[in-house]
Amino acid sequence: MEWLEYSTANCSVQRTLDIIGDRWTMILLRELFNGVRRFEQMRRHSGISESVLSNRLGKLVDAGILDVVPYQEAGSRTRREYRLTGKGRALYPILIALLQWGDEYCADPEGPSLTVAHRDCGAPVDVVVRCAAGHDLGGPREAEAHAGPAARRLPGMDSDS
Repeated sequence: MEWLEYSTANCSVQRTLDIIGDRWTMILLRELFNGVRRFEQMRRHSGISESVLSNRLGKLVDAGILDVVPYQEAGSRTRREYRLTGKGRALYPILIALLQWGDEYCADPEGPSLTVAHRDCGAPVDVVVRCAAGHDLGGPREAEAHAGPAARRLPGMDSDS
């Protein structure tokens, strides 16, 4: 596949970043994966403004990444909790990959400020890129891209080039 011959207008990476690609959305996902579900807790813990938080939560709900669940504490009005859907939980490897990269290249000299371990055995959690046959890939040079069923050639690019 000659990458530059194909349009990126329908690229899955681009479409994903349209939904989760800004800083505050990733920070909210971090909060949600760590069990924070309530608006005020998210705002206070992350430092995000109310308007940006409201906007990002709405975007995640609209994208099917979060569900809204009403709750009411005694003597208070009904409020909303935000819970990850299956589609939202499927983003977990992305967040762990960002954490791994950050731990390697951005952590304090003393080490990372957060570690994630498997609840059952206590071993550190990491993300591995692996082919369907079970081979771990060490980087992009061990993979090759192929045009998929929705690939669209750019105008002027013929198949004999």
